[in-house]
Amino acid sequence: MTKTSNHHVVIVGGGAGGLELATRLGDKLGRKGLAMITLVDKASTHLWKPLLHEVAAGSMDLDQHELEYMAQARWHHFKYRRGAMEGLSRVMKEIYLSPVYDEDGLQLIPRRSLKYDTLIIAVGSVSNDFGVPGVKEHCIALDTQADASTFHRRLINSCIRAQTQEWSISPGQLNVAIIGAGATGVELAAELHNTTRELTAYGLDRIDPDRDVKISVIEAASRILPGLPEHISLAAQKELQALNVELRLGERVTSVDNNGVYTEGGGKIPARLVVWAAGIKAPDFLKDINGLETNWSNQLIVRPTLQVTRDTDIFAFGDCAACPWPEAGEGMLVPPRAQAAHQQASMLVKSVINRLQGKPLPVYRYRDFGSLVNLGKYSTVGSLMGGLTKGDLFIQGYAARFMYNALYKMHLFALHGFTKVAMDTLARIITKRTEPHVKLH
Repeated sequence: MTKTSNHHVVIVGGGAGGLELATRLGDKLGRKGLAMITLVDKASTHLWKPLLHEVAAGSMDLDQHELEYMAQARWHHFKYRRGAMEGLSRVMKEIYLSPVYDEDGLQLIPRRSLKYDTLIIAVGSVSNDFGVPGVKEHCIALDTQADASTFHRRLINSCIRAQTQEWSISPGQLNVAIIGAGATGVELAAELHNTTRELTAYGLDRIDPDRDVKISVIEAASRILPGLPEHISLAAQKELQALNVELRLGERVTSVDNNGVYTEGGGKIPARLVVWAAGIKAPDFLKDINGLETNWSNQLIVRPTLQVTRDTDIFAFGDCAACPWPEAGEGMLVPPRAQAAHQQASMLVKSVINRLQGKPLPVYRYRDFGSLVNLGKYSTVGSLMGGLTKGDLFIQGYAARFMYNALYKMHLFALHGFTKVAMDTLARIITKRTEPHVKLH
């Protein structure tokens, strides 16, 4: 390959797919001076998004699992630039980043621009509140590490307040309502059941979880996990019912206020803590960005090569891309799953190299390896399919838990390699014995 160090590849979004892509391109191209690789993200650290519900519940310490982008960039020969993308000039071939402010509101990094030759957008998704009144003011959406930490802090503070107040715990004071019974909502409900019981073991003995804490999951569809096969939904529902999680199915939320959630039929679910996990969309800044084609949920419409439809120098993948999935039927799109982002990132490594060499680009074909839902220490349910088994194999319990944990390890392998992940895993097994089971602050 001829040296082309002037070719600048800019990747916007340091999620599971974006960070993996930057790491692999840095190792293959950046290290040899064959291209300049730059990763842009508005945060300074990375955490695998499927783990956010564990951070929110306190069963995972964010400080022990987040990864510094600056450190990863140094180790793997790419550049990291902090900031949120707010605009794009396809004529000038540059993106615009909004200013960054510190915790005191002072400007830390000014507004600036970055030139690109190849632009890859992987900004993921954010919660879609569908315009429901009160959601922005009274709900927490688990989109980022900061969101998860905010929820956990409010949960701990609510329990401490209930423990130390002079009056008795009022009805609904410690209730949690989760709007949306997708994977995030279901997994969070199970983790919270465990957290509230662990807390009482660390001195919050005035709280009786069975009496004072009620976890409710509200879903507009007729079953939980509506996007997954029905047998997975039924297995997860059985587990949640065994944990006394209240399931309000077939109920559409009409508003939320400081006292709880209101549904279309006139019902009210009292709750001081409310999580919105009812839908996702691509970030709003992608809508009509410099003439690029998007759909109703702000996703960039891409070709099978993952190039956007109106510019061959721009690629998009992950949750922010509307990628066709012809094998599933006409008009079907690749689902917003971590396995899809991983597959697309792997293909885009080849795509960038082929662009530099003037070769044809590969075409993406989604391979569905199944779905897994982690219900904390209680159970894991899911199915394996595609290249792993013939047909659809339902799994549950320890086998499913092992496969779920393996997905996270695969992500870490892609970022760090086998040796570092093996050593970190061993260290965590040793230190886990001296740590509380939940984060207490």
